Order: sequence, then structure tokens, then C-alpha cells
Amino acid sequence: MKIAVIHNTYQHPGGEDVVVVEETRLLQSHGHSVVSYQRSNQDLERMSKLRQLWAVKDIVYCDDSKREIGKILRREKPDIVHVHNTFMMISPSVFEACRDEGVAVLQTLHNYRLLCPCWTLSRDGRVCEECLDDSLWSGIRHGCYRKSHAMTAAVALMLKVHRMRGTWKDSVNGYVALTEFARGKFVQGGLPARKIYVKPNFVGSDPGAKREVGSYALFVGRLSREKGVDILLSAWAMLKNSLPLVIIGDGPLSETVGQEIASRGLFNVTLRGWLPRSHILAAMKEATFLITPSVWYEGFPMTMVEAFACGTPVICSRLGGMQEIVKDQHTGLHFTPGDSADLAAKVEWVCAQPGRLVEMGRAARQEYEDLYTPEKNYSALMQIYQQTIADCSRP
Repeated sequence: MKIAVIHNTYQHPGGEDVVVVEETRLLQSHGHSVVSYQRSNQDLERMSKLRQLWAVKDIVYCDDSKREIGKILRREKPDIVHVHNTFMMISPSVFEACRDEGVAVLQTLHNYRLLCPCWTLSRDGRVCEECLDDSLWSGIRHGCYRKSHAMTAAVALMLKVHRMRGTWKDSVNGYVALTEFARGKFVQGGLPARKIYVKPNFVGSDPGAKREVGSYALFVGRLSREKGVDILLSAWAMLKNSLPLVIIGDGPLSETVGQEIASRGLFNVTLRGWLPRSHILAAMKEATFLITPSVWYEGFPMTMVEAFACGTPVICSRLGGMQEIVKDQHTGLHFTPGDSADLAAKVEWVCAQPGRLVEMGRAARQEYEDLYTPEKNYSALMQIYQQTIADCSRP
């Protein structure tokens, strides 16, 4: 099978970019031909201010991308086009190019961009669904994207134009949501339920299961408000035991987190900054459990399934897709979102039961083997491709 992969990379590489690389390698390893079309938001940095202003229109509809994709489709004749991200240099114009050439097109919904201008369904560090009513005005009023009313308006215009044109419903043959929870939100937002498949991400290479229970709790992620780092630190200040906490990551709250650790006298908390993936996996193997205290829905935190691959259970907020990925009392624990006291209680409870930690670690590793290996993902992806191609062929 020949697959054309379309992806707009971000200015700061993130999880989506990693997924695209891993999925491309997976397809190629099974003998498929992959034709890639990529543009990068880093291109904006090389433009003059005047050109950047002109480029805003491309967020809504980019003729260059449509023309280039059309040429690729006519030359390469792929069986299917798999779109990951079109924001902001490519634009949804590529879906029309695929429709014009009669090629099946599938999009992976890595985030909530089609429902929310700032893509997270959150505002001011909490869940926000005001834009789900199709007005999008709330996002503009609050300047949700990059704290800019103008930029938010540009994204909202893109969403509104393509909703009116029927792009999402008529020019896309299938979607991949990463969890059942996300699928439900997109159906609520107006996407056709029959077109949305559920397929999680996967861990590209097996790090192997750890051999010991571990000696500390671990947080890995961006240090920002929606990630719940303040809740994590508050919980650690309440703990009666002295379990160490290691924080790996950086972000807008890096300095604040460091100051908070010092002011609270949290001498058992270590802030390590951002580390390469190999170091993160090594830290996961030495951790008692991973903590994901996010106060927004999250998309599909790769850190969770990477922890599973290491045989490390996860304690997470009972929110969004997280509570679907982590099975409470089986592969980890849930706690009430935003509730530091409940998180502290869950940490103390599980630390007092080392036998349960061992059981949950084994269950987490089994969950990885059952759901998140490359082979499991490949099988699911091919079924979705075949169904999408079949649906496109129907009159």
C-alpha cells in the first residue's frame, strides 16, 4: 500500500511530531511506501513581519499547499492520504485537494483543534467547553490562543469557514480519535460518529520492564498550569511519609516551581529540568509510580503508556481520556481532579501496600503488551485504512 502522510510540524517539537515519525517508520517496516509532505511553523520565524501578517490568511485556506498536494497525488497515486496536522502553514485546503483527486483521506485527531481555537478545551488552567456550542465567540473574547484576540480570531475563522463549507463532514472520509472519551467530544462537536475510529498511540520501542518497585514518585511533562504541577506540590506538602518526588520537564512555570519547592521546604522534591527520552525511560524504571495531575482533558499522554511499558503504575486525575487509559485499582489509581488532599491520600494509601504496587506494575506492563505495542497498533491502523478506502469508494 502507498500512503501519503501530511503533517505540519510545530515550532517546538512535541508528542504529535514523535507519533508521526514512529507511525511512518512502522508503515515502512511492513513494506509500505510512504510519501511525506511536511511544512513547519518554524517557517514563520524566517518571514518578515509583513509576510507574517499575510500568512495569517493561509491558516484559513492555503492555495500553495492545495496545489502542491494535488501535484503529489497525481504523481504518486497513493491509496490513502493520512493527515496529522494542518495548522498553521498547510491549512484544511488539502482535504479539498484529496477530494478533487478522489483519494481517500484520514485525519488523526491529536488534539481538540477542530472544536476549540486553543486546541485544549481548557482556559485559565481548567476545563472549558464554551466553544463546543459552535459559537467560537467565547474563545475570541478571552483571547485563548496565545493570549491574542487577533490570533484566536484567525483560528476561529478557519474553523467557522470550514464548518460552513462542510470540509470536516464531506471532504474527510475518516478520523482517528485517540480515546473513546475524545471520540465522544468530537461527536458532540458535530463530526459524524460513523467516521470516527478509536486507535491509541503506541510506544515505538520496548524499554523493557523494571525489576524493582522503585524508590520515588515521578512527574514528567510541561511545567504549566493545566498540567496540575501546583496540585502536585501541594499534595507533597501534605504527605506524612517522606517519599521523594522527581519532576522532569520545563515550561512557563519552571522558575515558579523551583521557588515553590524552596518556599515550602520540600527537600524531598527534585526538579531535574527536561531530559532526553532515554533518560526519562530510565527514570520511569526507577520510579515507584508516575503521577499525571492534569486539570485539562489531555489528548493521549505518551508518558502514561511509556510508564506502562516500564511496568510502572500511574496515578492520574479522574478526568478525560486519562481515566480511560489508567484502570483504577488495576494499572494505577485515580484521584479527584484539582484535589491535592485526595492525591496525597492516594499516594499514602498505595505506598502502605507494596504488594499492590507490584500487582499494578505487572498489570501496567500487561496493558502495554495488549494495547500499545507497534504490532498491535499496526493491525488496528491497517483495518482503519482499509475501511476508510472502502468508504471513499462507495457512491
